[in-house]
Amino acid sequence: MLSKSGCNQGTCHGNAHGKGGLKLSLRGQDPDDDYLTLTRQSAARRVTPLNPADSLLLQKPSMVVPHEGGRRFSETSKAYQILRAWIAAGAPGDGEQASALVALKVSPTHKTVYAPDRSVQITAEATFADGTSRDVTSLAVFESSATFVSVSAEGVATAHEAGMTTVVVRYLNQQVPVRIEFVPERPNFVFAAPKPKNFIDEAVFAQLKRLKINPSELCEDTTFLRRAYLDLTGLLPTIEQAQAFANSTDADKRSKLIDQLLASEEFNDFQTLRWADLLRVEEKTLDKKGVEVYHNWIRSSVAEGKPLNQFAAEIIGARGSTYEVPPANFYRAIRKPAERGEAVAQLFLGVRLQCVKCHNHPFDHWTQNDYYDWSNFFARIDYKIVENKRRDKSDKHEFNGEQIVQIKDEGDIKNPTNGKVAGLRFLGDESLVDAEVLAAGDPEPDRLQRLAAWLGNKSNERFAVTQANRIWAQLMGQGVIDPIDDFRSTNPPSNSELLNGLRDEFVAADFDVRHLMRVIMNSNVYQFSSIPNDTNANDTVSFARTSLRRLTAEQTLDAVVQVLDVPAKFGGHDAGTRAVQLKGVRNGGHRYSPPEIGDRFLRLFGKPNRLQTCECERTNETTLAQTFEMVSGELVSQLLQQSNNRIDQMIAAGRPHAEIIDQLYWAALSRPPTPDEAKSLSAYVAGQSHQKRGLEDVAWSLLNSNEFLLRR
Repeated sequence: MLSKSGCNQGTCHGNAHGKGGLKLSLRGQDPDDDYLTLTRQSAARRVTPLNPADSLLLQKPSMVVPHEGGRRFSETSKAYQILRAWIAAGAPGDGEQASALVALKVSPTHKTVYAPDRSVQITAEATFADGTSRDVTSLAVFESSATFVSVSAEGVATAHEAGMTTVVVRYLNQQVPVRIEFVPERPNFVFAAPKPKNFIDEAVFAQLKRLKINPSELCEDTTFLRRAYLDLTGLLPTIEQAQAFANSTDADKRSKLIDQLLASEEFNDFQTLRWADLLRVEEKTLDKKGVEVYHNWIRSSVAEGKPLNQFAAEIIGARGSTYEVPPANFYRAIRKPAERGEAVAQLFLGVRLQCVKCHNHPFDHWTQNDYYDWSNFFARIDYKIVENKRRDKSDKHEFNGEQIVQIKDEGDIKNPTNGKVAGLRFLGDESLVDAEVLAAGDPEPDRLQRLAAWLGNKSNERFAVTQANRIWAQLMGQGVIDPIDDFRSTNPPSNSELLNGLRDEFVAADFDVRHLMRVIMNSNVYQFSSIPNDTNANDTVSFARTSLRRLTAEQTLDAVVQVLDVPAKFGGHDAGTRAVQLKGVRNGGHRYSPPEIGDRFLRLFGKPNRLQTCECERTNETTLAQTFEMVSGELVSQLLQQSNNRIDQMIAAGRPHAEIIDQLYWAALSRPPTPDEAKSLSAYVAGQSHQKRGLEDVAWSLLNSNEFLLRR
């Protein structure tokens, strides 16, 4: 009843420090401790068996006495009556005769509701260790992920508008998600979609038809061309490439372009950038040479098409010199056992364990025992620091010199919940690894190699589905499970059939990233336009249309450079280096010469510092400062002022301004100007006293257009 009334939420008495002198375990995860808190602390004033109505446990939430949390229930409510009866009985504990909850059955687990209906009755049945079962609907907690859906205390979910939601049903230590789709009233709806090309289209179309949503039309060739180049290479197509694609009459030109880009060196650069972000390839902890060898190893792995499970296993099992064994730099960047466990779980298994360090996961089944048994895999990693020529002697996080990653013979961590040495347990497994060996004190087998073998095994569905979802999100802008590294029972996929299909395809292809990308990009779903129709304008999770998103920092900078045909400067790199090719992160500070204009631009537009193993460190949000930079900032100004930029080159070649405008459009937008655009811009340039100034204005306007700044 305290959980149903919200008393042990993190915002109330379940807070780490409690509220108003009362601290309960978060969501009732430690009932034994809560029992002592309620019946023994504060001189047992919270419960008064001789006169139950005088108990603070009843007076506070019913507002008989002032309560900062407000009224949680009334004196006539079921919660009040149950708690009062318990207090009157002497506030007994569960005792040994109490039977533990072993399962929670919820019905339905998935429901599609068609207007004019707007409500769903959810029921919950608890099964206990003694084999008994009973209906606990009135005792369970119901929480909707959508604000447009409210759930009554008796489990009736009611939607105030159409959409999709997840209702989490929680009772004691069990929680089950319920996916509900509320479909709008469309009596004359007729599903219209192109013929499915593969399992992706089949899974998405089946859901869209059920939801009475029609997908958008397929995008135009110029849009597809730009989209494919940005997604696979991070770059825009050249003028020649764009014109050749637009003029081609080959019916298979889209598929052929995908194959061409997947085989390109630019693809290797862009994929390397993505993994360098996630694997913390930055200079402060790795030093300059460490960044160099680590980055080169990642790129060579991408270039040779190394299966992703092998790539991950080589990282997990690495040890030795960080100069000679590049993946060992993963452990050089993350120095503590718990942080290593959290990073590996989030990056490779899609599990966020950070909160489990202090308490059981509030939204999933992970316990503190899981956390410490998993972290213990990384407890014996040690470092031999051959040299450290750091400049700041007081900064213990700065390293400059070779290190040897090695495994100690001892050094397990303790589980603070019981004070015992933690075991070894793979995430999701119930049994410990070599528990009898640990108990006997025998020499420990190579735990990292064992972990690497488990992680990269084809039977490890958690790894396969996490990485398949990550690849999908890279191309589509949103995961089937989103956020993409937050897999949990209370965050189910928006389309289970689609996610399962992606996982199975990835495993069948031996974790070939290019293969899965090829399958996704050849689907109709990938090639939909971003222009909405009447049925999908408000849909954001069913992939009925392409989602608009801002170009990344590197994509934006490289695109500006490509349009103006002059290089930007980056600190510590040769002239002509593209933003997607940068190996480290240069943000200034005592170890660096001042960052150049390109470095400052990248930082402003969200390039991560690579201090976290998380996609979330990179931000693609738009800011006012970015607008000012594009409108009147130093980068575009300096590039336009540089001699021999694209405009200077064409003026020197005697090209008429109408042709220069046409070339700027092809360079920036991969299309020619429309007749109206060409006419008005030509008139504008002709009316300027200096032709170059007018053409610079045209270039500036193109670089600030949504069509240029967004991936459509």
